[in-house]
Amino acid sequence: MSSLPGLFNLKYTPGKNFFLMAGPCAIEGEEIALRIAEKIVTITDKLEIPYIFKGSYRKANRSRLDSFTGIGDEKALKILEKVNKTFGVPTVTDIHESDEAAMAAAYADVLQIPAFLCRQTDLLIAAAKTGKVVNVKKGQFLSAGSMKYAVDKIVESGNDKVILTDRGNTFGYQDLIVDYRGIPEMRSFGVPVVMDCTHSLQQPNQSGGVTGGKPALIETIAKAAIAVGADGLFIETHPDPAHARSDGANMLHLDLLEELLVKLVRIREAIL
Repeated sequence: MSSLPGLFNLKYTPGKNFFLMAGPCAIEGEEIALRIAEKIVTITDKLEIPYIFKGSYRKANRSRLDSFTGIGDEKALKILEKVNKTFGVPTVTDIHESDEAAMAAAYADVLQIPAFLCRQTDLLIAAAKTGKVVNVKKGQFLSAGSMKYAVDKIVESGNDKVILTDRGNTFGYQDLIVDYRGIPEMRSFGVPVVMDCTHSLQQPNQSGGVTGGKPALIETIAKAAIAVGADGLFIETHPDPAHARSDGANMLHLDLLEELLVKLVRIREAIL
């Protein structure tokens, strides 16, 4: 089974630096997407961190009917494509139904399977058959070991370009907790493993119907993940989280990203 290098021209070497998936939760518009991408590209180029721009073209899993879901599929996907062409970085976006895979694959480099859908066989097969890199988020309700079967479904469908992302485990009704033993366990499957530093700090099922979060702990989650050998980090970031259209409660303010990444690079260097 192949690992990450060469899958989408990402200059990532296992055992050297970690890679970063970062961007807004959802694509809100072209201007803000390009602004966020430009800032992160500037930072990651300086720190020599391989970078993948993240943005969901649609948010299907919302607590309330009136929650923001997107600006239109094709419009958002074309913005992802423009980010790629403007800055030369790969992009990652979620898919939710099997028939979305081919559509999203026409614009994005990495197809992401949301945590709640990681056991959906038809969805995993459809993503695999696009030939794109498939990033599967570990379900909050699953052990790390059980994610081997998600990897197997994709590989047995003819695609060995797989990433696994941990985003915490359900801890009661309204909280999540991270079990860092899962990172080395999932890496043993021969695939790169990412820590989702923002969604793992969500506080779901709040009484108001809007998910809460603890963004002050993003640095803690990220440091621990790098220390135990995570290949990459997933961080949702925005220049104004309080007014982000989706998941603002657990996002990192964009102005704080560079300082955090500098610290994480030092940890990476220290453990090599």
